[in-house]
Amino acid sequence: MPPTHFLVFIAVSLAVFVVMLRWVLRARPSAPSAGMVTVVALVVVVIGMCFAKFGANAGLAWPIYYGVPAATTLVLPPLAFRMNFREASWYVALALASSPAIHVFFSAFVGWPEYLPFWHVPSLWNA
Repeated sequence: MPPTHFLVFIAVSLAVFVVMLRWVLRARPSAPSAGMVTVVALVVVVIGMCFAKFGANAGLAWPIYYGVPAATTLVLPPLAFRMNFREASWYVALALASSPAIHVFFSAFVGWPEYLPFWHVPSLWNA
């Protein structure tokens, strides 16, 4: 994967994560601090994606290099933001849908299939 692709994937994933988090927590009387959102987003997205990339390249088993970031994604935000059941339910559903959605977008519309390399989505440009 070219470094540019990885940086773009991180940037898009960060944007999607922050929008998703803000939407899930929208009904709260006061929004979470930008600092807290930034820290959680950096851990979940940036560190998670770097761990997955380097874990895969280092030959770690896929349950580790995908499982640890996935568990962090599903557990850290609900705990860090003390989400109620409704917020956590929306968050988990959106978190589970966001990676495949990003992958489909990049694979189909941009021709970059590397986001989830084990799931083939043909590019519309090569059709």
